[in-house]
Amino acid sequence: MYAIIETGGKQYRAEEGKTIRVEKLPSEKGETVKFDRVLMLVNGEETKVGNPYLEGCEVEGRVTRNGRAKKITVFKFKRKKNYRRKQGHRQPYTDVLISKVSAK
Repeated sequence: MYAIIETGGKQYRAEEGKTIRVEKLPSEKGETVKFDRVLMLVNGEETKVGNPYLEGCEVEGRVTRNGRAKKITVFKFKRKKNYRRKQGHRQPYTDVLISKVSAK
């Protein structure tokens, strides 16, 4: 059984016992989070698709880690104009261990 959830403007496949890396959530390590924006639920042969979300379905998980991804370099320049800007960026993320996928 797995579900497709939406959080942080992105969609993720959530399956019990798996860890997903989502955009940063305002939760500390060890806290429980619930995702109620379930787009699709697959239970063996049965598939439910929401319009846009499924009513009464919920995915529960536990925050295992908050961190920042590897640094990427953003470099802008305009040729012949002596314009150069170098900037780094590290995207914050949250790792969530999925503990329960429930449907009514």
